[in-house]
Amino acid sequence: MLLPYLAPDRLEAGCDEAGRGCLAGPVFAAAVILPPGYSNPALNDSKKLKEAERDALRRTIEAEALAWQVASFSVAEIDRFNIFQSSYRAMHRALDALTTRPDFLLIDGKFFVPYGDAPYECVIKGDGKFQSIAAAGILAKTHRDEHMRRLDEQYPQYGWKTNAGYPTIAHRKAIETYGATEHHRKSFRLLKEGKQYSLFGE
Repeated sequence: MLLPYLAPDRLEAGCDEAGRGCLAGPVFAAAVILPPGYSNPALNDSKKLKEAERDALRRTIEAEALAWQVASFSVAEIDRFNIFQSSYRAMHRALDALTTRPDFLLIDGKFFVPYGDAPYECVIKGDGKFQSIAAAGILAKTHRDEHMRRLDEQYPQYGWKTNAGYPTIAHRKAIETYGATEHHRKSFRLLKEGKQYSLFGE
């Protein structure tokens, strides 16, 4: 059972991202504020859940959260700012869009770029410790997977509906065979050194 809060009597927003390690597609982030006293024993690290479980929890979270938002940072922005900055900036975008302002932020991971003067705490593997972070991870993951399935309709040869843009053997082989698309991250090593050079016509 995940913890309901870090400290009682305040509104805490859990923040998490999805897609940081992908070769293609945006990075997504979510911010979720759960109601005081909220409890859902099904909440867990999204990576430990089956797709059907994540999809069901997404509907529950979106219906029952006090406030939630999902935002993304594009491939062009990732290539401009780097993936770490882009992950945090996507979290900022999600926080900007919240209709309820949190008193405190719970951030999954080791690092964070401060969001104004909002107090926060980084929690390593926080999506397996706090309900709000787990909920944010589930929303970020499911919204991103949905986006990658839409992109797969344009480029089915890369298998994005199943690999979501992650560097699987089949994905890398497709890049080698068909080249890179506008949805691939130029700042990432898509292939081995000798083969990476001409992927984007440079």
